[in-house]
Amino acid sequence: MMDDHTTALKEQREKQWSTIRRGYGYGAAISVIPYFVLKIAWTLGLFLPTDQMGDAGWRAINAATAVIAAIGILLALAFSMPWGTRLPAWLVAIPVWIGTGLLVPLLLLAPVLGPAAMLRDQMAGAADVWAFEQLFVMISLVGVGICLPLALAGYARTRWPEAFGNSMDYSRLPGNTLRLQQTLGRLVGVGCILLGMIKVFWAAGGTLGLDPARLGERDMWWHLLTLSTGVWSFAGAWGLLILTSSSGSRRFVPRMAAVWIASGMLFSYNLFSAIRTDSQLSPEHPVLRMLTTQAGIVLGIVMGMTLVLVLHDRRRAMSEQHACLPSEEDVM
Repeated sequence: MMDDHTTALKEQREKQWSTIRRGYGYGAAISVIPYFVLKIAWTLGLFLPTDQMGDAGWRAINAATAVIAAIGILLALAFSMPWGTRLPAWLVAIPVWIGTGLLVPLLLLAPVLGPAAMLRDQMAGAADVWAFEQLFVMISLVGVGICLPLALAGYARTRWPEAFGNSMDYSRLPGNTLRLQQTLGRLVGVGCILLGMIKVFWAAGGTLGLDPARLGERDMWWHLLTLSTGVWSFAGAWGLLILTSSSGSRRFVPRMAAVWIASGMLFSYNLFSAIRTDSQLSPEHPVLRMLTTQAGIVLGIVMGMTLVLVLHDRRRAMSEQHACLPSEEDVM
């Protein structure tokens, strides 16, 4: 009776996660369509709010983001359908890592950044249609930011159960990478703390390291994005140092989520900052801007790789535990 009850509860949980995976996957796919259509229009030179966005550099960026949006639609559908579990792991994990790193921090800032961006562009002389276009963009980004992580959670629960659960001791597992994880975790943790201190200092109004001639260009958009980078740097350092410690963590999922989002955020936002055409307008001193941007990219990549090592060892440890459990025939 107890086994039947446990099996029923397990099946009920699996059904609930399947419903979450399917519903939020479709929601993410639908949410990104307005963004996708608008980016295609801008790439073709249609409905441009400013003449600057007609330049070749901006069209290339819009084309690239249109491709990313198309990939997002396909991934959202993959989360919702059975064929999605047959895709190669890297084909799913890498785009979702970048996407959640971009969208989750933006989702938290959207209520403030959206109106601030509209006001800034109107003051810069953007066309009236830009306000409606930005509204569509914000709806898409907020919708995807909410739906995609929840769809991913349902998908990952089915495909990568090692990403869930509590602490797991794999220090005695033959061939484990705990020592390497701890070394990388400490190096990345120190780097993220230093980067976070710099970003929070600038966001709070500090001027050391900024170009004196551009101090007046620090608007709310810049302050919030700088603060967001600093906060996520601290969050990533906190989560990674706990995950790679010898004692581990009894609550694995929140720490893993912090590292996953922070690493994707540091990589994607700093990569975008490095390639954007107007990055020279940022108030940071050019040398410091280059150093902090490159540091963010490297820290994000190494943090993500360290998390992969942690998940890999957890999967091996789970396989070892299951192999040691007696089968029904042995019990009989």
